Amino acid sequence: MIHHDRPSRLNLVLALAVALFILAPVLVLVPMSFSASRSFEFPPRSFSLGHYAAYFQSDAWLSATANSLAIAAGCSVLTLLLSVPAAFALNRRQFRGQNLARALLLLPMLVPSIIMAISYYTLYAEIGLNQTYAGVLMAHAAGSIPLALIALSATVRGFDRNLERAAAICGATPWQGFRMVTLPLITPAIVIAGIFAFVHSFDEAVISLFIAGREVNTLPRRAFESIRLDADPVLSVVSTLTVVLVIFLFSAVSLLRRRAAMSR
Repeated sequence: MIHHDRPSRLNLVLALAVALFILAPVLVLVPMSFSASRSFEFPPRSFSLGHYAAYFQSDAWLSATANSLAIAAGCSVLTLLLSVPAAFALNRRQFRGQNLARALLLLPMLVPSIIMAISYYTLYAEIGLNQTYAGVLMAHAAGSIPLALIALSATVRGFDRNLERAAAICGATPWQGFRMVTLPLITPAIVIAGIFAFVHSFDEAVISLFIAGREVNTLPRRAFESIRLDADPVLSVVSTLTVVLVIFLFSAVSLLRRRAAMSR
């Protein structure tokens, strides 16, 4: 018994050490958001909700937050509309150029963000999409598709197609089989892919700095301007709320994965 417990305890210690290393900056930001100081201060000498009040009373911060939420939601929808058919195309049939197609779809995840940002800025300058919602939305979706495709491919590849054949034997058309059999079973993977796209878009900063403008000011862009111009301590509030949102969404992902595993 002792022989088996030691490796598991060691794994737990290592996992906690890595988690602490990753979360250390967050553990600094959270108490700073409750500081009464008018500048960044750690550890806080006194506590207050003043920075939170300033955030919720600031039109600039709330507008940037609303823009990021709207763009992230639209990015999730657009990403799913493109990545779900792509996942089926890449994992249901063998065709010439399949590996090349998969590599091209995953390419935005491998290319540095600054290069993608310069490319979008140059292209959008020619077609008038810089500083527009449509331009930011499409650029964010292009970067989210690889994440969604990875999340979807494993589910589509492992799907038991005998279920679809059974539905066809019972008289279901291909569309009915997809809607009544396939879609309900892959819905958790679709939701997870949508969450990945949402989080990626909400946190995207580099591309937004290049192609978003004052009318489409996103939260990461507003945060960058704040730290560059006035070092507003409200930024610690924004960071804390963003971390809370991400933790909530990825907790939902974990729950969906567990339910999907139990339903198999």
